[in-house]
Amino acid sequence: MKDYGTLSQAINKLKLEEGYEHDFNLLDEKLELKKEKETFNVEEFEVDKVLRFEGMSNPDDNAILYAITTSNNRKGILVDGYGTSSGQVSSKMLKKLDLKDHRDLG
Repeated sequence: MKDYGTLSQAINKLKLEEGYEHDFNLLDEKLELKKEKETFNVEEFEVDKVLRFEGMSNPDDNAILYAITTSNNRKGILVDGYGTSSGQVSSKMLKKLDLKDHRDLG
């Protein structure tokens, strides 16, 4: 498994070395590329990689980095803190982003 280092190093590697150039925003039931004015339903993207980062001293520093490819081949990243609750996103989105799914974990 590739060592991605810190969160910022992982973001740089995914963007510069692996072509995940876009930044996704998480909405209730969709992912958004704000700059491109595009949204993607749960069925319109795949999670390629999930990387977990834990803060050394502060639990608020915990984060999950997702490498995502959309159905129209937009590759990008989504950074999310631990503790996404079912009140913030749909159950379909929670299932899609679930860490227990079978994917490359860092």
